[in-house]
Amino acid sequence: MVESTVNTETPNPGLSSEEAARRLQQYGPNALQEKKVSPLVKLLGYFWGPIPWMIEVAAILSAAVQHWADFFIILALLIFNAGIGFWQEYTAGNAVEALKKQLALKARVLRDGQWQEMDATQLVPGDIIRIRLGDVVPADVRLVEGDYLSIDQSALTGESLPVTKRTGDEAFSGTVVKQGEVVAEVTATGAHTRFGKTASLVEQAKTVSHFQKAVLTIGDYLIYVSLALVAILVLVQLHRHAPWLDLVQFALILTVASIPVAMPAVLSMTMAVGAMALSKQKAIVTRLESIEEMASMDVLCSDKTGTLTQNRLTLGNIEVFHAEDDQAVLLAAALASRGEDKDAIDEATLEGLKDRAMLAAFHQTAFVPFDPVHKRTEATIQDASGRTFQVAKGAPQVIMQMAGLSGEEQNRAQQVVDAFARQGYRALGVARKESGAPGWRFLGILSLFDPPREDSAATITSARDYGVSVKMVTGDNLSIAQQIASKLGLGSHILKADALPIDGTDQQASIEAVEKADGFAEVFPEHKFAIVKIFQQRNHITGMTGDGVNDAPALKQADVGIAVSGATDAARAAADLVLTSPGLSVIIRAIEEARRIFERMNAYAIYRISETIRIMFFVVLAMVFFDFYPITAIMIILLAFLNDVPIMAIAYDHTGLEPDPVRWDMRQVITVATAMGIVGVVGSFGMLLLTMDWLHLTVDQIQTYVFLKMAVAGHLVLFVARTRGHFWERPWPAPIMVWSAVITKLAATLLAAYGFGFITPISWLEIALIWGYSILSALLTDIVKVQVYRHFGHRCARHKGFLDRMKQPLHVFGQHK
Repeated sequence: MVESTVNTETPNPGLSSEEAARRLQQYGPNALQEKKVSPLVKLLGYFWGPIPWMIEVAAILSAAVQHWADFFIILALLIFNAGIGFWQEYTAGNAVEALKKQLALKARVLRDGQWQEMDATQLVPGDIIRIRLGDVVPADVRLVEGDYLSIDQSALTGESLPVTKRTGDEAFSGTVVKQGEVVAEVTATGAHTRFGKTASLVEQAKTVSHFQKAVLTIGDYLIYVSLALVAILVLVQLHRHAPWLDLVQFALILTVASIPVAMPAVLSMTMAVGAMALSKQKAIVTRLESIEEMASMDVLCSDKTGTLTQNRLTLGNIEVFHAEDDQAVLLAAALASRGEDKDAIDEATLEGLKDRAMLAAFHQTAFVPFDPVHKRTEATIQDASGRTFQVAKGAPQVIMQMAGLSGEEQNRAQQVVDAFARQGYRALGVARKESGAPGWRFLGILSLFDPPREDSAATITSARDYGVSVKMVTGDNLSIAQQIASKLGLGSHILKADALPIDGTDQQASIEAVEKADGFAEVFPEHKFAIVKIFQQRNHITGMTGDGVNDAPALKQADVGIAVSGATDAARAAADLVLTSPGLSVIIRAIEEARRIFERMNAYAIYRISETIRIMFFVVLAMVFFDFYPITAIMIILLAFLNDVPIMAIAYDHTGLEPDPVRWDMRQVITVATAMGIVGVVGSFGMLLLTMDWLHLTVDQIQTYVFLKMAVAGHLVLFVARTRGHFWERPWPAPIMVWSAVITKLAATLLAAYGFGFITPISWLEIALIWGYSILSALLTDIVKVQVYRHFGHRCARHKGFLDRMKQPLHVFGQHK
C-alpha cells in the first residue's frame, strides 16, 4: 500500500499525466492480475505432448524413407489439429475478455488540474477522485473533502448495514456508495487493496471437471488398446522379416489415426459453441469445463435477493393509528424521504402515493438521512401557508419510542410489527410533530416487501422438471425466508444458519437436515461455503450463486459457481458463470445447453471408441491372417482428415434433452461402442473376403475398396452413434453436420474414382457396390445399438414424457433444434 499526502486546505491539481504514467509503471494497473500466456506459447503447446510427438515421428520417418506424399499429408494433419485446437481456445478466451471490457469500471479523476473520466484500471496511488451515490469505490481511498459517505461494505466484510465514513476515514475498493459525495485520495490499487488481497486467496482453491476426467479416461483407454494392438502387429511383422522402417512408419500412422487426436479440439469447439450461445442470453462462461458440470448439477443454491426476488422494495399494507387514512400516513412518510438519493425505502414510499403531485404543496427545508445509529430519517417541512412541521420514518421501535407510545397502543403497534414480520414484511413507523407541539404523534406503520420475480416460480418448476433441486439461501430472517419460499413453491422447511455444522464436526443428523431443507435463512458468506461442502459430501453436483467478495470461496468450491447480475469483480473472478441480467431463468437455459453438449460428447465418445475398434482390430487381424496391408499409410492419413471435419460439426448438432442430471455411465458407453465396433469389424472382413474370393481383385484395388468402405461407413456410424433410438428418428442431425459428411464422402468417392496419384482408382459400378454395402452395414450397426440400449433399460418412457412436456420440436436460445 502506498500513502501520499494531500493538502485539503488549498485546491489540489491532482497528479500530472507524466507522474501518473510513472506510477502506473511502478505499481501496475488497478486490476486483479491474471496469469496470461502468450498466444505463440499456446500455439506451440499444441505441437508438444504424446499425440503430437507420435505424428511428428511419423512425419520424420516418412521423410527418412522419402515418402514425400505421406510426409506432407502427415504435416498437414499435425498443423490442422493444432490450428483447430488453438483457434477454439483463442476464441473462447476472447469471449471472456469481451465480458471484462463490458464490466470495466469508470472513475472521475483529477489529472493535470482537470476532472476527467477514465477506466478505473488506470488509477494510481496519489490520484484524486470524486465518489458519489451509486458508485463502486474503484480503489482503496482516504476521504479528503466532503461531509460523509454511507457505504455498503457487505460485499467485503459481510456487514449487512451501511457504514458512515467521514473526512480522514478509509473506504475500500469494491464497496458501494449508498449516500453522499466526497473527494478522495487513492491509497492502494489492484492486488494491494483489501479487495485484491481477499480475492487472491480464492486462487488457492482449484477444482477438476468430472466430465473432463471421464473424457480423458476414454482417451487413455483408446490409446492403451491401440498401442497393444500395434505391438502385436509389429511383433508378427518383424517375425515375417518385414522392412522395419516401413513397418514402424505404418504402425505410428495407424496409431495416430486410431487414438483420439481430435479430442481436445472437439471438446474445445463443442464447449465454445455452447459458451457463445449462452453469452447471447446474458450469461458469460469464464471456465469452459463448467458447462459440462452444469449437465450433472442436481442441486442449485440460489440467493434470494435480486435472484429469486426483484430486489425492489414494494409497499404492502398500511396500519393507521393517529391519521385520517392510509394516504395521510404515506404522505408523511414521503415527506420524510428524498427521491434523488435513490434509497430503496424512499423510492417504495414515493411510488406508493396515489398522487405524487400533492408533494408540490410542501417544501423540505431540512433533511437528516438514515444512519444505523438513529435508525430513522427526519425532515422539516413547510406547507403552502408557511406553516412548518417535522416528519420522521424509521424502525418501528425507534418511532414508537419517539412518540411515547405506551399501554394498549404500544401493544397494538408491537402486534402489527410482529404480524408483518410473520408475513415476511419489513415494518416502518411514521410520526409527525407540529411546530411548537411538545411531542411526536404516531401516525401509523407501513409494510414493505421484496416481491418475487415474475419468472421465479416458473423457473423453479422448470428446474425441478430437469431434476435440479433449488435451495434458497438468504441473509434475511426466518419469517421472510419462509414467506418467500411459500410464494415460490419451494417448500416451508427452511433451516436457520446456526443449524449448519460449520465447525468441522461431522454431525450426521445436521448434514441430513441440510440435504432435506428447502432453503437457509440468516446466512452469512461462510455458511455458503459450508452448505456447498455438505452437498458435495453427499455426492451432489452443486451450483451456488453469489455476488460479494466473501461469496468467492463458496463460488470457487462449488462445482458450478454463478456470479449473479451486479456481482463484484472478485465474485466474477471466482465464478464459472457470470450473469449480466437478473434472475435464474438464464441458468435453466445453461442447464439445457449443458445437457445437449453432454449428448454430443457422449455421441463422440461412442463413435471414437467404435472407430478405434473397427480400424485397429480389422487392420491388425487382416495383416496377421492374410499377410498384406489391407489399407496403406496414406489412406489412413486421408481417412483421419475426412473423419475429423464432420466430427468438428458435432458441436452444432441437434440433440435430445435428458430430463434428469446426466453423468457418465462408462459401462454403457463402452458396451454400446464395442458392440458397434464389432459389427464394423465383421462388415470390413465381409468386404475384404468379397474382394478377395468373389471379385478376385489385386491388392491395390482391395485397398481402395477398404478405404472407401471405411470412409463411408465411418461417417454413417457417426449418425448412428448420435442417438439412442434409430438414426432416422428425431431429433434429426444439424444441416452443417449433414453437409460436412456429404462433402467429405464426395471427396472420398472422387478419390476412389480418380485416384489423383494417391490411390488406385476403381469403377463407378464398384463405388456404387461399396456405398450399398456400407449403408446396409450402418443399418445393421443401428439395429445392434438399439438392442444394446434396450438391454440397459434406457428410460425411454420418462424421456418421451419429458419431451412431450417440452413440446417437441425443441427450441433453445430462440433457434429451432
